[in-house]
Amino acid sequence: MQDFKVFIGYDSREDIAYQVARYSIHKHNPNVEVVPLKLHELREQGFYTRADDKKGSTEFTITRFLPPALMNYKGYALFMDCDMLVQNDITYIMNNFNTREVPVSCVQHDYSPKTMTKMDGKMQHVYPRKNWSSVMLFNNEKCKNLTPEVVNTETPLYLHRMLWADEVGKLDHTWNHLIGYYDKPEESNIVHYTDGGPWFANYRKCEYHEAWTDMCKEWLELD
Repeated sequence: MQDFKVFIGYDSREDIAYQVARYSIHKHNPNVEVVPLKLHELREQGFYTRADDKKGSTEFTITRFLPPALMNYKGYALFMDCDMLVQNDITYIMNNFNTREVPVSCVQHDYSPKTMTKMDGKMQHVYPRKNWSSVMLFNNEKCKNLTPEVVNTETPLYLHRMLWADEVGKLDHTWNHLIGYYDKPEESNIVHYTDGGPWFANYRKCEYHEAWTDMCKEWLELD
């Protein structure tokens, strides 16, 4: 298989969410390389130079667009938020569609958030193509215009609406199932706790809470 890495957005306030997401990937395929996008490390390496965004909902609001540069524009990079649970071999995503013709592919959601406040109390931003960037498969060779300079200077809307891409490929919705917004499918490859996950007190009994809690217990016991 060609070069392939998974980059997970890392937020220091949600370390357990990252750890369980990473573990869920390795449970189904232990050979996948998983890289946390840690803000302080990317600053130290010179990849990220933007001022701190106090309006940003996570520490990886913008750093999620750096994987193509981090892989020197070779191979494929999958970005995913940390508030997710992987329930299948993540590499199957490469077989799901034609990845070679477009710079980036994602689940093309069409929805509006039910609440204007996120699980951590921060404001929810509403914009076209909302949550498209929460799971992105980059064809790195076709993302050479997504340079660190662009990531560090363009507006968040320009980046999140993928205006830097001449075409956006479509992933099957099971690769970014937004719980609470769509009917529960027979199979979800990636479950997205977009409004809040079981690691928050107010979301202990959300949809798929048992799956996340079981995975968390397994990680604590075995990892």
